[in-house]
Amino acid sequence: MNEKVPSRAEAEGQVVLRVGDPAPDFTLATHNEGELNLAWYQGRRNVVLAFYPADWTPVCATQVPEYQKVSDRFEEFDCQLLCLSCDSVPCHIAWARSLGGLSFPLMSDFWPHGKVARIYGVLSRKGYAERTVFLIDKEGIIRWIEKLHPAELPNNEHLFEQLAKLGE
Repeated sequence: MNEKVPSRAEAEGQVVLRVGDPAPDFTLATHNEGELNLAWYQGRRNVVLAFYPADWTPVCATQVPEYQKVSDRFEEFDCQLLCLSCDSVPCHIAWARSLGGLSFPLMSDFWPHGKVARIYGVLSRKGYAERTVFLIDKEGIIRWIEKLHPAELPNNEHLFEQLAKLGE
């Protein structure tokens, strides 16, 4: 008997997105560009949507500055990086300043709390976005997903390998 056991997200009524699914559209406020809409990038650029638990936390304070260090590489792949947490815009503004500024948007999923994280199936039981990276191609299709433990950093080299495959 092979009964499918639902994932935690499915059991809690969250959507579970998979590679090959269309990326759900959303609009959120950012720390540096007003409101941004995911659908705007369709037909224009690939998108890396990087959910992270919270500003001012030790692992996130490594993950986000690492993205800044390699920001030119995203440009090489015609890719827009969008980082997203459930923190407020004022929190994002202060944190970005403390990091010396960022060239990419920090998106605020603050209100309604975690709505986009829930749509993407990455809102934790404790109310923060789970550390998950989605690679979305120019057609708006999810091409790669990396879900990590909150204490684990994404491997940017794996991400760039996946971006390179989009160009093949």
